[in-house]
Amino acid sequence: MARRRSHRKTDLAQLPRRKQPMGADIEHRWRLGARPADVLKLVLGRGVRLMLAGLSIGLVAALALTRFMAGLLYGVGSRDPSTFLGAAGLLAVVALLACYLPARRAAKVDPMEALRCE
Repeated sequence: MARRRSHRKTDLAQLPRRKQPMGADIEHRWRLGARPADVLKLVLGRGVRLMLAGLSIGLVAALALTRFMAGLLYGVGSRDPSTFLGAAGLLAVVALLACYLPARRAAKVDPMEALRCE
């Protein structure tokens, strides 16, 4: 039993790098005195990293598949830069909005109320 408890103790510097649920990470940060801006930065940072990874994989895959899709396009080149940038920009805006709304809600949570619920 003591061995299990020793594994639960973690160095505070390693909290952001551990693979744990987002709620637990936010809870730890609230306990350590995080401000709402810090929570917002945490959630948005993770979302932006995922968005950039998805956009880069998607753009590479789209460029690789252009020769197969060329026959289906009418009036637009298969490698039209404005189409690629427009689609990537629209997806980026939607992804940022999808990250910002929950992040704002998490930042508005009263830390004492959140800790009391557990």
